[in-house]
Amino acid sequence: MPTEKGVVIKVDATTAWVTTTKTSSCEGCAAKSSCTTLGGGKEMEVEAINDIGARIGQKVVLQFHTSPLLKATFLLYVVPILFLILGAFIGDQAAPRFDMDPSTCSVIVGFVFLGISIKFVKSKGNKLAQKDAYRPKIVRILKDSVDIQNRQEMC
Repeated sequence: MPTEKGVVIKVDATTAWVTTTKTSSCEGCAAKSSCTTLGGGKEMEVEAINDIGARIGQKVVLQFHTSPLLKATFLLYVVPILFLILGAFIGDQAAPRFDMDPSTCSVIVGFVFLGISIKFVKSKGNKLAQKDAYRPKIVRILKDSVDIQNRQEMC
């Protein structure tokens, strides 16, 4: 399971927003669209599950489960291609019934199926985004941030 370090910048009852440094592994991540790049630089803001009660200013470790990300990647990239191919095949086979050019019918039906797949992926993606398995989770508060925060509270 991949992990990242970051600093908590905002919290609410169950989630925390963490600023992390963008790494090269972010480019291949299926969930990179759920991260917000700040100012176009190397920093990003990630909404994470905060079951351990991290507070603003603390350095934390985030963990991502790879299995749900692979499922999301398949849904996002493979399903639309399969729908497009299926639509093109159906259009090619149905063209003689409608007295159309097979290529034209194939393109039209293929793009209709692609549009249907995009609506399906968007709907399914919104449902999956609500599940905790598809969100990063704060798994540990780094000790050096706790020491710094305790010193600030003493002053």
